[in-house]
Amino acid sequence: MLHVRSIWNGAISFGLVSIPIKLVNATESHSISFRQIHTEDGGRIRYRKFCELEDREVTQGEIGKGYEDADGTIIPITEEDLSSLPIPTAKTIEIVAFVPADRIDPLQMDAAYYLQAGGAPAAKPYTLLREALKRSNKVAIAKFALRGRERLGMLRVVGEAIAMHGLLWPDEVRAPEGLAPDANVTVRDQELDLADALMDTLGEVDLEDLHDEYREAVEEVIAAKAAGEAPPQAPEPATGGKVLDLMAALESSVRAARESRGEEAEHAEVKPLPQRKTARAAPKQTGGKKSTSTAKKTAAKKTTAAKKSTAKSGQGQGTTKKTASKSTAKKTAAKKSTSRKRSA
Repeated sequence: MLHVRSIWNGAISFGLVSIPIKLVNATESHSISFRQIHTEDGGRIRYRKFCELEDREVTQGEIGKGYEDADGTIIPITEEDLSSLPIPTAKTIEIVAFVPADRIDPLQMDAAYYLQAGGAPAAKPYTLLREALKRSNKVAIAKFALRGRERLGMLRVVGEAIAMHGLLWPDEVRAPEGLAPDANVTVRDQELDLADALMDTLGEVDLEDLHDEYREAVEEVIAAKAAGEAPPQAPEPATGGKVLDLMAALESSVRAARESRGEEAEHAEVKPLPQRKTARAAPKQTGGKKSTSTAKKTAAKKTTAAKKSTAKSGQGQGTTKKTASKSTAKKTAAKKSTSRKRSA
């Protein structure tokens, strides 16, 4: 059972059903906190709160809230004023709709909370709402008030509990206008093929395996300095060659990713791409449907056969057609005979 101090007590309004709940934080920060110090002597820097009218330091118990009007007038606002607001969400998480989860834009996601059933009377309606959410494969959209303002929330099932994600109001999410490149950029199929290969090589990851390396490094520095030792030095950055173009960067990325997984380095290149370039650049063959490489091999064999047939009085080789080699040999012999007669 999660033993965390509740930050808000109220109820879920599910139609005419009321479910007493306690709101607790679902996340916690593990970041390292620092204090401000005077660098010359290490003394703590503290902020003191002074009243401008009396010019004296005041305690936390003497501090309240106030709204500054346009003319600079301060209007005091008490906790009682906020707790008695004439809205139904002051102490209630009011469910207003049920929608598919993919209707929620991740940009709207804010803080996350767990909703804890508030005692035995809440067990049955709490379970009812949880199971209804499971069976519908939907999330609940709700409105609630917290820390002086009304907020939007999304309720979903996590394990056997109900979690609520605070949502930003739609008008609080900025449009990404003017952020995408305005240049006319064309992405080639070869570049997309390499990007796909890089994505496949990187593959998936278990999020449980990821951890905060920066925090660990800071902890090592703190431990070393506390022990009077020199803090660890950062490793020298790798000095790779300058990448000349996007294709080279993608190929290098694929190669590095596969090597990090223990795969062979020669398999890092995507080989079908150069073949497609050669096939496109090669001229069309007029005879038959033979490929460029087959045509080149045939031409080379015919040349070799012609030379051998001249020396061996027309004997054909098995790698070329016999009729072609004999004809070539006869023509060669005829030319030699004609030249001898002329010279005589």
